[in-house]
This record gives sequence, structure tokens and C-alpha cells, in this order.
Amino acid sequence: MELAYIPSPSHGVLHLGPIPLRGYAFCIIIGVFLAVWLGNKRWIARGGRAGTVADIAVWAVPFGLVGGRLYHVITDYELYFSEGRDWVDAFKIWQGGLGIWGAIALGALGAWIGCRRRGIPLPAWADAVAPGIAFAQACGRWGNWFNQELYGRATDLPWALHITSSTDGRVPGYYHPTFLYESLWCVGVGFLVIWADRRFKLGHGRAFALYVAAYCVGRGWIEYMRVDDAHHILGLRLNDWTALVVFLLAVLYIVISSRLRPGREEIVEPRTEEDAPAEGDESAAAEGTSDAEGGTGTAAEDKTEDKTEGKAENTSDGKAGSRSEDGTGDGSVGLGKETVGEPTATGDSATTAGSAAAPESEEDTEDGSDAGSVARDEAGSAKKG
Repeated sequence: MELAYIPSPSHGVLHLGPIPLRGYAFCIIIGVFLAVWLGNKRWIARGGRAGTVADIAVWAVPFGLVGGRLYHVITDYELYFSEGRDWVDAFKIWQGGLGIWGAIALGALGAWIGCRRRGIPLPAWADAVAPGIAFAQACGRWGNWFNQELYGRATDLPWALHITSSTDGRVPGYYHPTFLYESLWCVGVGFLVIWADRRFKLGHGRAFALYVAAYCVGRGWIEYMRVDDAHHILGLRLNDWTALVVFLLAVLYIVISSRLRPGREEIVEPRTEEDAPAEGDESAAAEGTSDAEGGTGTAAEDKTEDKTEGKAENTSDGKAGSRSEDGTGDGSVGLGKETVGEPTATGDSATTAGSAAAPESEEDTEDGSDAGSVARDEAGSAKKG
């Protein structure tokens, strides 16, 4: 008696009226959105513009879907072109059948076209989207679960996959859930690339190459467990050989690239005309600067004028005070010469006038000056007398 297993869906499509909603297609769409979202965040963190990853994905995704389907049809041509088969089924992508090798190869071509149109380097863009692609594959593998396909050898493990369909030569039973193994492996690859990119500052396509190499390692042993029909070369499945060759190429690229172009790109997306401020904005900025400078100059001039006026007033007050003190002093001296030891009314008058000459304002200064003049006149009269 089976205590635990992974059940398979009874069918992989739901109908919303006349519109079929296929689980396989939903898994791919979710994966694409996840890859673009994460790639956009990583691209912005590296100095790129928001939306660039999505713009290039418009080229890469369709090319990738076509490439993945072509690889599957070419390597499993007997499913579509042998006797009793309908070649039209080769276009029914919703029934499953996408080869990741073709998807990456032709998707890279589409990405190169998009990058060339935007004037950015393809390796930098590939580094940004590499972990997102791994997570997208993790989502896409669940499409195989909806279609009850690409499972492994029979097993009695508690996480065995229960296959119930008998179409296309399937034998109901319990098998290794290779779709789950590969999904979990891709999640691990995605986090590995993120960690290595932060730790070693990978650039010039090396983060993407690390993703490819790590994925190939997992795909090698997972592919070996599968029991679906496949071409064999020297006892190994075709996809095993493909994974081995691609792994070696990815490692070779990492080694050569790190020697020829160490470090990471400083600029991943050059400045465009759209980033530059518009002519009207430049004029407004210049006017604002002029106004600010003019305002500063006016304020400085006002402060200078106030300071000058204040200095002039202080100077006038000082001079007036000096004149008043001189007048008072002269009067006192004159009185002293004529009335030594004998105070007179004239002397008292002069003293009083001298005391009143302390300046507090401009008017007081003028009054003090007049008082000083009167004191001198009286002093002169006393001298004559």
C-alpha cells in the first residue's frame, strides 16, 4: 500500500467557455514574467535603465520559443513525421515539447538583435537575466507535471509521481518525479548565480556562463534517470551528450573571459538622448540659476547699501559729536582764561551748552553745533570785556 506519492492532475487543461486554459502554457508565462521582473531589478542595480530587460525580452522570448520547439521536433522527429503521425502536431506547442538547448541558442540570437538595437552589450544583459532564466525553468518544469510527461524510472519512494494516463504509450504507475528534481535544481542554480555574482563581481557574460555550466551538471544526472524515448549515442542519451559539450564550453568561456576581460563592466547602458534634459528644461534651469544669482546679487547690494548708509550715519554722528565737544572745550578754555576761580553766568552758560551737545541724532548734532557756536560767541565777548 502506497503511503505517500505525488498525484498527477487528471487533465492539464481547463475550459473557460470556448477558451482553453492550459497548465503548460501558464507555467511558461509565469516563468517569463519572473525572469523579466528579476532581470529588470538586477539590470537597474548594475546601472541600467528600467524597462530595458523587458524591451529586449520582446525579441528573446519569441525566438526562444521557436528555438526550443525546433530542437524538440528535430531531435524527436519520429513523433511527427513517422508513419501514422500527423506533421501538423509539430506546431502544437501547447501539448508540450520544448528543448532548453534550442531555446537558449535561438533566444540568445533574439536577445543579440534587441541589444544591438539598444546599443548595449549582450554579455552584460545575459548576466542580469541569468538567475531569472533558471527560476523560469523551475516554473516551466511544472508544465510537464500537468501533461504527465518526462518522468523517471519506477520507484517506491514516498515522493514518487503517480502517472495515471495511458496515452502515447504511457504505463500507469509510480515513477521518479524528474520534473520536480529539475525544478528544484534550477532554483538552486538561480541562487548560486546570485551569490557568486555578489561574491566575485562576475561580468562580461560569466554569470550567464555559470548558470549554463551549473544547469548542465544537474541536467546530466536527471536526464540519465528518464525513461521516455530518446536517441542514444555510445549508450548515453542525446541530451546527456549535449549537456556535456555545453558544460565544457561554458567553463572554457569563464576561464578565457576572466583572463581577457577581468572585473565587471562599469557602464552597461550608455546615456541616450532620452536621458538628456530637454532644451526647454535646460533654459528653465538656466533662468532659474540666473534668477537665483540675480536675487543673491540684489540682496547683497541691499545689504551693502544698508551697511554703507549705517556707516555714513555713524560717521556723521561722530563728526557732529567731535564738533560739539570742540565747541564746548573752546568755550570752557575761554572762560577759564578770563574767570579763574570766579564762576560767572557766562561760564555756566557755556558749560550747560557743552553738556547739551552730546549727539543722539542728526537733529541733536545740528543743535549741538549751534550751541557750540553760541558758546564761542559768548566766550569771545567775555574776552573782549
